[in-house]
Amino acid sequence: MTTAPAGASLDAPALRQRVADFVAEHDPATTDQREFLAARFDAGLAWVHFPEGEGGLGAPRALQSVVDEEFERLGYTPVGREGLVIGLGMAAPTILAFGTSEQRARYLKPLYTGEEVWCQLFSEPGAGSDLAALGTRAVRDGDGWTVTGQKVWTSLAHRADFAILVARTDPDVPKHKGITYFICDMSTDGVDVRALRQITGEAEFNEVYLNDVRIPDTQRLGDEGEGWRVAQTTLMNERVSIGGYPEPREGGLIAVVSHIWRTRPELRTPGLHDALMRLWVDAEAARLTKERLRQQLAIGQPGPEGSAAKFSFSRLNQEISGLELEMLGGEGLTYDDWTFRRPEGVEMAKRSAGFRYLRSKGNSIEGGTSEILRNIIAERVLGLPAEPRVDKDVAWKDLPK
Repeated sequence: MTTAPAGASLDAPALRQRVADFVAEHDPATTDQREFLAARFDAGLAWVHFPEGEGGLGAPRALQSVVDEEFERLGYTPVGREGLVIGLGMAAPTILAFGTSEQRARYLKPLYTGEEVWCQLFSEPGAGSDLAALGTRAVRDGDGWTVTGQKVWTSLAHRADFAILVARTDPDVPKHKGITYFICDMSTDGVDVRALRQITGEAEFNEVYLNDVRIPDTQRLGDEGEGWRVAQTTLMNERVSIGGYPEPREGGLIAVVSHIWRTRPELRTPGLHDALMRLWVDAEAARLTKERLRQQLAIGQPGPEGSAAKFSFSRLNQEISGLELEMLGGEGLTYDDWTFRRPEGVEMAKRSAGFRYLRSKGNSIEGGTSEILRNIIAERVLGLPAEPRVDKDVAWKDLPK
């Protein structure tokens, strides 16, 4: 394979040539996908802005879209990657930002190829929407930690190999300061995963009990007590991955409702017409805003704008799915999806109207509740005064539980 020498200028034409040379040697139509992705990682074409040897080339982040578009043009279509969203979208950027060289070498490649699946052990039943109030404890034990607690709403925990985990290591300081971030091997003794069945009949999520789970200190990300700062990288990337994905014009759920309007004239009323037009405009405004967000991401790190993208995604999904039921009337109240499944992803546009309506209720909870996102947008985007926080300087152990 002929590629530009190391240190050569990495611009869009040079990267397109690298992709073309790579595909000439690794035909996506005949190469096993995992082998293809492993070779792509080694060639630095996984995440081009990552360092050389770690899946990248040290190129500007904006050039990733050039690489992805060229791979697609030359015949590579990713298949079966839905279950990797947490690893690719949340764990990888966090490991890059805070991991040691040994951690990056150990986890990034199998994460990218799909050899290892990841989940996220953040939310807790006792903390509500305030992640910093978490109570899962990690206690020093020689060269490692013993972790005890309960996590909830954990996607993919039933098949994950590893988890990104936040736990309280110092209860004597304010809640944001006594948290540490770990990588947890989900096969470790004491990890108990239980399905959570949702209102849809499915169980995308799990509750996870951690009963004296042993985690070596080599699986800590960042410094002890700095877990909240590390977690912010994960959370910002999570909100972008949920609400900031690219869509064509009239894409997503608004496409479903627009199709019903065009093909079912007997359902039309003036009131529904006005509601549909309002939501169509909102959806288009959200799409263009997300496009601007992706352009910002291309030149830096995700910021609080991702919270706005995720918030608008949640609101629109709920309002559009509600309008669909209103349009369909009694027909929309039928529900034939009440079958226990363990999906690795949700493609709402391909399901029934009833499923879309029920599943969209979770959009305002997962990835940060809409109430918390409103605060982030108000304070960090609009610059409004922060809400009074009486527990800011109170030790976690002294907070009401």
